[in-house]
Formats: sequence, C-alpha cells, structure tokens
Amino acid sequence: MTDDHAVGTARPNPPDIAVPPATRPRRPRWWRRPRWWRKATTIVLLLMFIGWLALRDTTPVGYFTSAEGRDRFVAAYDQAMAELPPPTATLDVRTTYGIVRLYRFAGAEPDRAPLVLIPGRAAASPLWADNLPDLLRLRTVYTMDLLGEPGMSVQARPIDDHQDQAGWLHQVLLQLPEPQVHLVGYSIGGWTAANTAIRQPEKIAGVTLIDPAVTFADLPVETILRSIPASVRWTPQSWRDSFNSWTAGGAPVENDPIAEMIGSGMQHYSLDLPAPTRFTDEQLLSLRMPVLVIIAEDSVMHDAQQARRNAEATLPDATVLFYEDAGHAVNGEQPDRIATDVASFLAEER
Repeated sequence: MTDDHAVGTARPNPPDIAVPPATRPRRPRWWRRPRWWRKATTIVLLLMFIGWLALRDTTPVGYFTSAEGRDRFVAAYDQAMAELPPPTATLDVRTTYGIVRLYRFAGAEPDRAPLVLIPGRAAASPLWADNLPDLLRLRTVYTMDLLGEPGMSVQARPIDDHQDQAGWLHQVLLQLPEPQVHLVGYSIGGWTAANTAIRQPEKIAGVTLIDPAVTFADLPVETILRSIPASVRWTPQSWRDSFNSWTAGGAPVENDPIAEMIGSGMQHYSLDLPAPTRFTDEQLLSLRMPVLVIIAEDSVMHDAQQARRNAEATLPDATVLFYEDAGHAVNGEQPDRIATDVASFLAEER
C-alpha cells in the first residue's frame, strides 16, 4: 500500500473540482424496486408457504404414495425375492403397531437360537440374498421387512420414538416359537437391533451388527447431504441410483434386482419414522449379551476408525472386527467372510 492510501493521510483536492457533500449509503438494489414489486414478491412467498402447508405429508404412518407405485415396488420386490432360497414359511405377525412380514428358512441346528436378519433403510428381506446360503448352514434364519419401511409389512400406528421402535420388534420376537434369538442387523437394521437389545433385551441371546449406522459414530455431513435429493420422490431415478452406487463403493446398481427394489421403495414409499440417534456410552454399556460388530473401513455411514474405537470402549462383551478395504455394502461384498465370523461368534455362545 502506498503512502497516498495510508490511514490518516489525505491528498488535497484539485482547486477546480468541487467536493460533493457526504451522502447516505445506498440501499440494497432489491429494496429500490418499485413498491408493487415488493408486494408481488411478498404474495408469491406467501402462496409458496401456503402450498407447502397444503402439500406436505402429514400422514402419521408409512405408506405407498399411489397404487401404481406400490405395484411397481411389488414387481421389483418379487423379482428380488426370486434370488433367495424358497422360504419354508411366510409369517404375518400382528403387533400393536401393524403387521410385520417375516420369512422362515429352515437351517442347521434347529434346536439352537435362530438368526433374525434385520435389513437396512428402504430395503427388505431380499437384501440378504447373498448371505442366506451360508447362514443357513449355521442356524435357522428369519428375515423381516421393517415396519414403516418399503416392504410387505404394513404400519397401522405411529412410531413416535425409539421406545416404539423397540416395542414393535420386541412384540414380533415374543411371538416366535423359539425361546431365544440372535439378531443380525445391517446398517440402519444394525441400529434397530442395538436399540431393541438396549430397551427390550429379554429374548435376545446375542447381537451381530454389520456396519451399523448411527450406532457408534454419527453420520458424516457428506452422507446426509447426498441422501437428501435421493430421498425426494420426484427426483430422477438416476439420482437415487447414483446415491445407492456411492454407498456401495461405486458398484453399478443398474439392472440389479435388489437395487431396483430399493430404488423403487425410495421413490414410491413415504416414511414417517423418528430419525435414529446415536446411543450414549451408558446405553451401550448396558448391553450384557454377546455382541459381534463388523466395521467396514471404507464405509460412508460413519468415521470407521471412530466407530471401531467407540465399540471397543463401550461394549462389555464384544468382538469388534475391522474389515479393511470393505465398503458399506459389505454384506454383499464379503458374505463368505461374514458367515465365517458369525460361525465363530455362535460357537462361543454362552
């Protein structure tokens, strides 16, 4: 900066140039518009707000937004279900929150506690197609469609909080004939399994959490921002495909039956569920049953190292495994490894 522009110095004005008097700062340009323009803007904003109030979803339960949308989802669901072995039984379990669809697959060790598989967000029973063959060599397996999510379960009552989330699943478990079960949850299904084990542990012999979301670490900001356009029903399908591919580590999702089902559910189903929140250390310390935790190194659902540290520090009776070079879609990427680790975990059953 030169001396001419230094603070406290002033250059003399040329004698033939008049110095204009001090003037007030100009108002922002938008405020200088004609008064009618300001009134029109106010009216438009008011109409937009009224339209939002009229169109916003106030239904207190999850539902398909149209009959055509449900038909499209069911077609995708049936195609994806064809990837699973034939179930030995189809169960519609009535709870005070609605009817929950389960499929029973007879497997090894019929007298031991079966595995109850809980899928992630916007998924359903077909999510476990790659895992079922190996898991059936270990135990009998139940899969379920989450209540309040796209699937064959039908929500009838609002799920207002995390106690309700545990309540409906606990009611389902009570109606299964086996005295105890092992919960196996993936992603949000992992959170659901942990939430139920914390609040309603009576029938749970053990828990396996496969890259659970919002359980040991918070969702990254990037994941939250990327999920917003993918969750809006009227956005292009390519946006949902892009998000699902990103969560799966870049794997292609076009023409994949399970990905088609998930994308259809995201587009045609309206959820009304409480957002999951991370558990406190005290809640995790209260889990007294054995817990197997699988954390994927490249997961986009949390800081994997932080999730690993928190799981190791808070769970009283846990086996924490860190899968290097694995993404969030680890259940489909490494089903053999997961089955081997679950087998070792069950072999140490207390």
